[in-house]
Amino acid sequence: MLNPFFQQGSRGEQSLVQDLINEQLRMYGVEVHFMPRKYITENSIIREVIESKFDDAYPIEAYVENFDGYGDSPTLLSKFGIQQTNEITLIISKERFESYISPLIKNEENIKLSTRPKEGDLIYFPLGDRLFEIKYVEHEKPFYQLQKNYVYELRCELFRIENEIIDTGIDEIDDTLEGIEGADGDTIFQGVGIQKLTLVGTASQATAITGIVTGAIRRIGITNRGSNYIVPPRVAISSAPSGGVTGIATVFTRGGIVVCTGAASPDGNQVVAQSAPLINPGSGYTVAPKIQFFTNNADGTGAGAAATSVLSTEGAIGIVTVTSGGSGYTTSPTITFTGISTVSAAATAVVSATGSISAIYITNAGLGYTVAPTISIASPGSSGSGNFSFNETVTGGTSNATARVRKWDTATRELDIYDVTGIFLKGETITGATSGATNLILDTSTSPADDGYADNDNFELEADAILDFSESNPFGTP
Repeated sequence: MLNPFFQQGSRGEQSLVQDLINEQLRMYGVEVHFMPRKYITENSIIREVIESKFDDAYPIEAYVENFDGYGDSPTLLSKFGIQQTNEITLIISKERFESYISPLIKNEENIKLSTRPKEGDLIYFPLGDRLFEIKYVEHEKPFYQLQKNYVYELRCELFRIENEIIDTGIDEIDDTLEGIEGADGDTIFQGVGIQKLTLVGTASQATAITGIVTGAIRRIGITNRGSNYIVPPRVAISSAPSGGVTGIATVFTRGGIVVCTGAASPDGNQVVAQSAPLINPGSGYTVAPKIQFFTNNADGTGAGAAATSVLSTEGAIGIVTVTSGGSGYTTSPTITFTGISTVSAAATAVVSATGSISAIYITNAGLGYTVAPTISIASPGSSGSGNFSFNETVTGGTSNATARVRKWDTATRELDIYDVTGIFLKGETITGATSGATNLILDTSTSPADDGYADNDNFELEADAILDFSESNPFGTP
């Protein structure tokens, strides 16, 4: 029979055990922050959480029970790539949670359970500056000692942000969105659902110069666009006479159109030759040179393109040299040639990924120039101003897309955003709601950042080499 000197569950005995546990947690524990998940929107059919936020953080002491995943083999190779499985188990006081945290969150909107920690809530762990997500709450262990439970066991794993909003107002918590560097240099905390925008920054106008030549190729006209080009074909131009300079041209292709020439493949959309601008119009020609296109593909894919040239017997412009590429260009600017001529020259600019003018190709070398014309390149537009603030909302001026700022790098002009609603457009102005900063979008990227492990492109290529998906059943006949 039970010991008659103990009541096996009196309020005094239970209070004594709880007090001893609380004291032990204060002595041997770590102060963490509990962050309740607030559900903003859900799927009404399958109750999937579409959007949630964490804007409160409550300090509470916790004991580290174990730290699986921080020993050997903390990473796993799965069909979804390399995953880090850092896990931790924390013990917190049931009484402390119910008397301190529960009263503060019970009247908060969008919190589904306030009487105990719930799966999906976050724990900020200051040792290592990391966020952990609660995956399971064990609330009956130890099992009813003296007819009561005294602690919550929180089984957590390293948090991977998706579209959650984290804005607690505590800098050391909020800045974990930027990622934590491990001892080997790898990013331990890594968000998904992050988009990177490259912004214009300070814009400056590009400049260029040219000279005049005689017997140059004025322009090349496409007479047959061809079909099935994977990459632009190579342009061959017949040689200039002795003492002259042979012209050089390139090809711009266009995809997604239906070609209806005799050389075209009957299959729907094709990639074809769109235009053949001149890199160097050459000089010394007495008759218009012949133009021929050769495929650049190893498998010979792409054929049928043809073109003719028009000769400029009088003064035409020569090579256009970019003297300053400028900065902040999001689209190809208008180029104007100022000078006396019979036919004015025309050209198109190539904008690099960094927003500068990398080259100027001639679409018409002109006719009748006696003095080299002056080249005017249109201004790139307005420069950016101000610096974006962490976690503020930014809005696209044209698309009205919105997002929150995760990180702003003034040196590289890269803006990492999350909680994206809508589609940001290249060339539009974005504005920060808090900072008032404005900037033009130079480039948008929705691809996930390279984590140093992913090699999906090579996997895809190797897989294609193993299986021939042009067959109706690449795995063989049953």
